[in-house]
Amino acid sequence: MANELRQPPPESRPLLERRRELRALDSALAALRDSADGVPQAPRGGLLAFTGPAGMGKTALLTEARTRARAQGFTVLSGRGGENEQELAFHVVRQLVQPALATMDETELRTFLGSWYDIVAAALGLVARPGGHAPDPTGVRDGLDWVMTRLAIKKAPVVLLLDDLHWADVESLTWLSSFAPRAVDLSLLMVVAYRPDELPPQADSFGTAETGHRPFALAPLSVTAVARIVRDEVGEQASDGFCEECWEVTGGSPFEAVELAIRLGERRVRGTGEDLPVMRDLAAAVTGPGLIERLHGFGTTTVRFAYAAAVLGQAISPELAARIAAIGSTAAAEAADRLRAARILTDGDGPGDRLEFVHPTIATTIYRAIGTSLREGMHNSAAEAVRAAGLGPAAAARHLLEVPCEGSTEAVACLRQAAREYLHSGAPEAARRLLDRALQEPPLPEERAALLHELACATFLIKPTATVTYLREALTERGIDPELRASMVYRLTQALAHTDRMAQAATVAADEARRAADHPRIRLRMQADHFVWSAFRTDEQDSAGRSRRLARLADRLTGRRLEERYILGLRAWDAIVCGEPRQKALAYAEKALDGGLSWTHENRGFEVPVSVALVFMYCDQPRRSEELFARGMAECESKGWRGSHLALGQTLSAYIRYRRGSLAEAENLVREGLDIADRVEGAVPAQWFAVGILIQTLLARGRVAAARRLADEYRYGDVIPNAVIYPDPRTVYAELLLAEDRPDEAAALLSAVGEWLEGRDWRNPAWCPWQLGLAKALSRRAPDRAVHHARDAVKRARDFGAASAIGQALHAQAEVTGGEAALDLYAQAVDHLQRSPAAYELARALVGHGAALARNGRLHDAADRLYQGLEGAVHCGAEGLAARARRELSAAGLRPLPLRYAHTDMLTAQERRAAELTARGHPVSVVAKELRITEQGVRRHLSSVFRKLGTDATGLADALTACPRTGR
Repeated sequence: MANELRQPPPESRPLLERRRELRALDSALAALRDSADGVPQAPRGGLLAFTGPAGMGKTALLTEARTRARAQGFTVLSGRGGENEQELAFHVVRQLVQPALATMDETELRTFLGSWYDIVAAALGLVARPGGHAPDPTGVRDGLDWVMTRLAIKKAPVVLLLDDLHWADVESLTWLSSFAPRAVDLSLLMVVAYRPDELPPQADSFGTAETGHRPFALAPLSVTAVARIVRDEVGEQASDGFCEECWEVTGGSPFEAVELAIRLGERRVRGTGEDLPVMRDLAAAVTGPGLIERLHGFGTTTVRFAYAAAVLGQAISPELAARIAAIGSTAAAEAADRLRAARILTDGDGPGDRLEFVHPTIATTIYRAIGTSLREGMHNSAAEAVRAAGLGPAAAARHLLEVPCEGSTEAVACLRQAAREYLHSGAPEAARRLLDRALQEPPLPEERAALLHELACATFLIKPTATVTYLREALTERGIDPELRASMVYRLTQALAHTDRMAQAATVAADEARRAADHPRIRLRMQADHFVWSAFRTDEQDSAGRSRRLARLADRLTGRRLEERYILGLRAWDAIVCGEPRQKALAYAEKALDGGLSWTHENRGFEVPVSVALVFMYCDQPRRSEELFARGMAECESKGWRGSHLALGQTLSAYIRYRRGSLAEAENLVREGLDIADRVEGAVPAQWFAVGILIQTLLARGRVAAARRLADEYRYGDVIPNAVIYPDPRTVYAELLLAEDRPDEAAALLSAVGEWLEGRDWRNPAWCPWQLGLAKALSRRAPDRAVHHARDAVKRARDFGAASAIGQALHAQAEVTGGEAALDLYAQAVDHLQRSPAAYELARALVGHGAALARNGRLHDAADRLYQGLEGAVHCGAEGLAARARRELSAAGLRPLPLRYAHTDMLTAQERRAAELTARGHPVSVVAKELRITEQGVRRHLSSVFRKLGTDATGLADALTACPRTGR
């Protein structure tokens, strides 16, 4: 009977004077429906936020939102932050999603989550012991986006209720903040409540800037509203003066006003002036010291149970609380009844016999009232009880964070296990906190190095400078297992490289290689790392000497082991930058790939696999590069690596498309890569790549002003790389200066680049065409020097042997030579480029040749070249080049013709036949006779084949095998 008298008041009481908020709620719910007044409409989601200090009725509004949403048949998902649960990574996310997935078995879950299962299952708490590769946080957030989007579609309309958002764990809050702006595009309404002064910076998007919805700031109730609440409990006879005093002592807080009114009713107070002292005593007992004094009046057993409940936080298990309080089950049940009757605890909404505090303010007050020693002891007991109950190390570890360090091996083991769970959930910051605490415990001496290594791995994505510190300390420990030490050194070199300390990374790897003389496999692995970081540093003193050492080592290797394949891959890349014959580079690349190079190996970077893939692009086999990139990015995505790895993969895939001449596709890909890089902290190199490649693509499309805006936005002209990156930012910026007709600035920049490259014996114009740009920049004021650089570039391109590089260099030489002499150079350039897959460069050479022929009065030949160049430019998406071709045609008195063929990557029947005969080794004359066309016709067919298949003649047979037989 006592419990019946103490039921909560009707929900309408805390909602007094909330008409504005309720109208907004009804409007938002109405927008979720697929019809209004019988008229079909497109459902529209969004965000509705209620803010205010504790006790302002935020929870009451969310409860009302739940009631109204369910009444309309909407799916309701809810979560709530907890002051003591902020250390539990993805705690709020799991509250939201797990109930929606609870009815599915593992097979159904895997079907529902698809390829995202292995990435998000641990974050969602769907697997007890996560294993495999640790996904990066960006990949997990992308996966959660996908899961919530799928739920919003499958269970539409969906209302997401998020209470006490200011206490949400960082991982959940970061994701929710990034996802919130997308709700408007789904049949999903997010209703959130938080205390604005306590909202962390990760939740910025819940303000007006990101979502376009201004939060509703809840104001205190007026005297009239508080009087209504009081009179509903004590009767209409309560005086105005008494009600005004009630408003004064509660400050208009709906929570305090309701709680006070209930207690006034229980004491049968009539609400006269004589009742004011009683009213003030009752008001003081609602929160603060008065609440604690009232709690102590229930006796020691009840106090300990309340303390244990406060230590546990939300969703309180009576059995666990009893164990922590060290009381029996009967005493615990009686204590729970007393606390329910006192409106301190209430039954929880979730499944099971769970309790929760009536209001977070009550939980906070009780928790802070626990003496320090007792609170620490209760957290220690809670950690033991939680683990014994099978709730996992992460749930126990959050209590250990509140316990003093005692050198407990059990505590260290629990913290390390929990950290591993968090790493595999995509929560490295949470893992770092636990491992840092384990280090302070401290661990046993023989465990210290391994723990420091784990801590370094946890900080690598979020603070690589800390990774360096931890690993340097770990490597001073004695008796480290050689394999563990090798992993430590690898991670250290990576962290040094990621913090722009390439020289140190190379030195560390070289020192370790000498140290590992008794371990040949580890020594080879360290040598590979040394060569990697040496090759990518800009201040290497003896680049030629390193190339010779690398060549001698590579020639002794078979490629059977992974370490050997990395050395061979590095040798292939070194052959490219040094301008050695392309057949040699391709041979080393094929040998490196025979046996596999993983992009996501736990103890290997992806720099070498990426470089090997690019070898094929520079050797005029971009299709092979694209296949390797597609495979590598799929591997990254399958493991949840969707940060800088994916940004770089997407960006360099765009570079391959740019080199092939698919400019529109290249622009789309590189913008996606730049978007990923912009979102990922620490992805600066990937951002440089993306900006540089986008500038090149925009220039190729004739959009000089857009390229300048991009360069200014990212201050690209100020980039001075500490590591070798492709394309070189200075060379790219010089291209922009030339497009803006600023040749002197471009010449100064390119001369510096050339001096640096010459000092390293890096001579391949296919990799860095600085001489081609310098020749153009010098053509007006120093024509002899311009011709010299162009001729030298042609020689170097011929030494390398790729048709695209030779053709591009010949085109540059023709441009700076001029006159009759240029015509033969243009013809040679076109001939070589027709034998390559470089469609844009071919179109440029054709237009240049056509313009030169027109200037020399050979209009018939000029027309043919200009028409071909125009078609190529249009198909490449090079609007600026197409416009130039039209101007040249007009200047020559010629009218552009309609395009002669549609743009497609499918081979015609005659193109395929020409390709098949060529792949079998038949010369052009034989192919022409077989197809009954001219030799020039065969060359045009083959040029189209090379463009469409993305290869030159060397890779033609393999490309044909992969190309479906179709077309006319």
